[in-house]
Amino acid sequence: RRLSSLSEGESRLVRLLRDKFPRASSIKVVDISGGCGAMYEIHIESEEFRDKRTVQQHQMVNQALRDEIQHMHGLRIFTSAPK
Repeated sequence: RRLSSLSEGESRLVRLLRDKFPRASSIKVVDISGGCGAMYEIHIESEEFRDKRTVQQHQMVNQALRDEIQHMHGLRIFTSAPK
């Protein structure tokens, strides 16, 4: 989907993640709850993740979204450093 077709919640999370991960080459957020904003899937490719274990990468994302996560039922996180 293009950025213009993102839901309000998806757009908000993309903005927060762009602020936290300015070196990200790719950020994708998808509401997988059917549109109610209760569960999201997040894919981030960022240089900030280089040389960090997956658990550390996910902790960085959780920290960036800590206020938002309180209102969610679930979150799927996929992170990577650019090849």
